[in-house]
Amino acid sequence: MLWKTLTYTGWGRVAEATGPVARPERVSSLAAALADDAGPAIGNCRSYGDACLNDGRSAIKMVRLDRMVGFDPETGILEVEAGMPVGEIAKIFAPQGWLPAVMPGTGFATVGGCIANDVHGKNHHGAGSFGQHVAEITLMNGGKTQKVGPKKNAALFKATIGGLGQTGVIVSAKLQLLACKGDLMTVTERRIDGFDEFVEALDGSEATYTVGWIDATAKGDALGRGILEEGETGYGLVPAKKKSKSIPFNAPRFALSTPVVKMFNTAYFRRVPESGRTSVKPIQDFFFPLDAIHDWNKLYGKHGFIQFQCVVPPAQLDALKRMLEKIAHSGLASPLAVLKSMGSGSAGLMSFPMEGYTLAVDFRAGDKATKLIGQLEAMTAEAGGRVYLAKDATLQAKHLPSMYPNLAKFAAAANKADPEGHYETDLTRRLKIRSAS
Repeated sequence: MLWKTLTYTGWGRVAEATGPVARPERVSSLAAALADDAGPAIGNCRSYGDACLNDGRSAIKMVRLDRMVGFDPETGILEVEAGMPVGEIAKIFAPQGWLPAVMPGTGFATVGGCIANDVHGKNHHGAGSFGQHVAEITLMNGGKTQKVGPKKNAALFKATIGGLGQTGVIVSAKLQLLACKGDLMTVTERRIDGFDEFVEALDGSEATYTVGWIDATAKGDALGRGILEEGETGYGLVPAKKKSKSIPFNAPRFALSTPVVKMFNTAYFRRVPESGRTSVKPIQDFFFPLDAIHDWNKLYGKHGFIQFQCVVPPAQLDALKRMLEKIAHSGLASPLAVLKSMGSGSAGLMSFPMEGYTLAVDFRAGDKATKLIGQLEAMTAEAGGRVYLAKDATLQAKHLPSMYPNLAKFAAAANKADPEGHYETDLTRRLKIRSAS
């Protein structure tokens, strides 16, 4: 098996790893790589922090194992290799009336990554998490493959969903696709004037897909103002395709200075009329809006960015409001801030989703941002919430047991599946996840 020493980062570019990386193209070459130098599987490295990093050690990049194995149009069951990007599945199957049941904010996330992080989407309040729509997983571990599912090897299945790749390499999976009405989205946008109104609008929405953009610089009566987007799939004339843009270089620091962000947010808020508006968009534009801007992470400059994403229970809305106040007064927020409601659905022992409300805000990396995020993480823990490990780069290990009550059970399962720790990553070592048992 051919190995190449590479330096690679997560999407936030705040941490990097250097080590031997293999890119197998067949299951047989994957087995050969694992026999040669077993290491964790990684995909397109769209997790933001160090979840996809293994500094000084080997990693298996799965992006060439991206084939569709089979599809049953009667049931909507798709079997696909782990390296297939979820956006490609949407692109191919939406015109046929099917979509991945759950999609994250980027179409570049691989199926293996979506399973390993049990990702959620704009329809979590109704459809739950990605792992709840996985019918079967093929795992490779110790030179052997095995099938796991909700009823077959169920304990290992629950440890694999959201398990950060710690139970073995996900080779392929059978996914239950969701019937859809076409490859277009009818999207309604509404301006929301404040936090309480936003929560009320989220709770009252009957749309299949909902997401809220938040002006994280707004204070006082305007705290939590933003735009609520509600979407439904449909058929129709395809709008003219917009030309993709790219960020050719690292943006200078003033590009995300407080005055610039405030001006941008005000203009973005006012782009939607007070009466709201409805438009038709290609599916990719609604689900993966930032994918049209190649290398958009360069907007944060050469030192990268950190995203803070938490979820808190419904009874802890005041805690979420205090977090927003702290963020607004810090002057550190970027224009990328999202508020969504979440249902109770999750599939794995270490799944992030829980019933409540999730807030995600990007910050340019730096000492002030790290200090602020540390405070927000402590507030999240105190509120009985969780931090999303797929986005994390800063969480302290002491907060993890309260955020993830099944941590010890998961650690025991992971250590049983991988007793020599071949699949550990920089994140699992930083957070001492495998030692929790």
